[in-house]
This record gives sequence, structure tokens and C-alpha cells, in this order.
Amino acid sequence: MSTKKILIVAGDGIGPEVMGQVERVIGWFAKHRDFSVSLEHELAGGCCYDVHGVAITDTTMEKAMKADAVFLGAVGGPQWDHVPYEVRPEAALLRLRKDLELFANLRPALCFAALADASSLKRELVEGLDIMIVRELTGGVYFGEPKMIEDIGNGERRGVDTQVYTTSEIRRIAEVAFELARKRSGHVTSVEKRNVMRTGVLWYEDVSRLRAERYPDVKLEHMLADNCCMQLVRDPKQFDVIVTDNLFGDMLSDVASMLTGSLGMLPSASLGAKDSSGRARAMYEPVHGTAPDIAGKGIANPIASILSFAMALRYTFERGQCADLLEKAVDATLAKGLRTGDIMQAGMTKVGTVQMGDAILAELTQLNG
Repeated sequence: MSTKKILIVAGDGIGPEVMGQVERVIGWFAKHRDFSVSLEHELAGGCCYDVHGVAITDTTMEKAMKADAVFLGAVGGPQWDHVPYEVRPEAALLRLRKDLELFANLRPALCFAALADASSLKRELVEGLDIMIVRELTGGVYFGEPKMIEDIGNGERRGVDTQVYTTSEIRRIAEVAFELARKRSGHVTSVEKRNVMRTGVLWYEDVSRLRAERYPDVKLEHMLADNCCMQLVRDPKQFDVIVTDNLFGDMLSDVASMLTGSLGMLPSASLGAKDSSGRARAMYEPVHGTAPDIAGKGIANPIASILSFAMALRYTFERGQCADLLEKAVDATLAKGLRTGDIMQAGMTKVGTVQMGDAILAELTQLNG
């Protein structure tokens, strides 16, 4: 089996702590499951700005382009709030997504049985929950031009962000959603704001047309974004695959995170289109941020980052059985009552970042026989 190249970009805040546990899990699979891997490490985000004056260097981008997968911790923090906009820590994340052409963001919202009572909703609403949010990642208002703040006189300024989508951008993200739905429950909910946004009208029309042309076997429903937010907290199990644009996907996935108990439980995958050899660039990261209030304390939840590696095993490295094994190890660890502070419940055992990693590695070894 060829050696896989992984670029580790731990980032800021709790990023290095949670990525440290991911590296331990990668090492376990290299030792016990014949997973040949080569790791490289680079800076990105605020830590990179402190050293290089930019959020991410061209050298790091070159390595990212050559990697089979990039693993990102998190970027940002209040100490960089006043750096120039172009070099803010988040610029690293946006450049990685844009330059790697990672247009499809997959964000599963899966409620482990042991955490059903940790959700902000009643157990019966979230137990067995399994939603996949498919977010378009390289278009929309985050990248649309013009984007500016301008002086318009008389002491007034105007901020401009532009929401732009094309048919090809909409169709390719919808294809991802329909293909995933075919492997799941066969149900796609397309989310936009066609009642007030022209891009929403285009989104509605193009997704509908694609379904009629190529996916008549998949059930398609349309929902306005504000209603979708409400429905996620009213009756989340009505959803299977949700496909939406960059802005709404950002918001809806954070809403969905609270259904699972914590942002610390949500992984994500960002995927590009496959080239002629079948290879697709990919980046994996937890949905949570840098959590500067707990950084360096050894109490961050590493599960979202570890589950991001499970997604990499499934979607990039085509090791589905290994992904299943890792997810079972996480489930078994939670079932034994171990909890980091963000998912702590009465009667459970509170552990730190390393201890959670230890427990998951122990379960991997036991399940592996």
C-alpha cells in the first residue's frame, strides 16, 4: 500500500492539544492496521502571523497541494483581533479552502446514544439522530466581489459583501448531496432564502432541475433557511441530508452541533473534485473553534478531531472498516461514562484531553482483538 501524505496544521488555541490526540490515533492505525503514512507539520493562523506576518505561507500551501489530506486544528483568537483584515488568522482557513478548491463541506450531526441526555433537546428528539449537512464552501457571500468598506461622505461608511452563485457551483454541490442520500435514506432537503434573495431562486431552480434530470429516485424537499433553523430544534430527525450555501451552512451546522451535545463532538470534511486519477484534495477539521479560554489547560474535547480522522479514513483513504472501528471505539468510550467538561453529565467521570485519547486508544486495541 502506498504511503499517504498528511499535513498537520494544528493552528491556535486548543488546536495543538486536540491534534496531538489525532496523531496518536494515526500512529495506532499505522502500527495495528497497516496504514502507511508520512506526517508533516506547518503553522497557520495567528501563530503563523506572529512568526511570518501572514496567516499562512506559500510554502505551507505548496505542501497542502501535494498532501493526500490536510488536518487543521483551529485558527484565531482575541489577541489577533486588531491585525489587518487581509492577514487575520481566518484568512488561512479561507485560503486553504479556496486554493485547494474544496467546494464540498460535509458536517455530520450524529448523536451517540451515551450522549442523548447531554443534548439541549429532550432525549426522544435526538436519540438515533444522524444528519449530514452538505455546505457549499468556495462561493457565496464569503468570497463574492465586491467586498469592501467605503467612505460615502457626510461621516457615513458602507460595508459591502456580495452573494454570488452560478449554476455550475450549485449543481456540483447538489450532486454531492444526492449521491450521499442514495447511500443513506434517500432524502435531500435543499435550503435557501428564495423569498428574498435572487441567489435563492437560482439555487431552488437548479437543484430542482438536477434532481429531475439525474436523481428522480431521491426525495427532494425545499426549505427556507430560517424555517430550517426552527425545524432543527423542533424535529431534527425529519432530516437526512441537508444541502445549502456557504453562509447558511455555516449557521445550520452550528445549530446542529447542540443537538449532539457539544461543538466538541462535530467533525467535518472539506472535499474537492476528483482529478483524472481519481484523487481529490481534502481537508479535515473539527467544527469547534480555538476556545482560547481553555487553551493550554489540557481539558479540551479531542473527539471532534478524532472523528475527523475517521471521516478521512472513509472518504480519502478508502478504509471504511477502519473508520467504523474508530467510531465504535469513541462510542464505547462514551458508553463507559468518560466525559470532558463540555459534555459532562451527573454520575459520569470527568477526564482531560490526554485521558480521553488514552481511553479511545484502549478501546481501539480491545476492539481490534
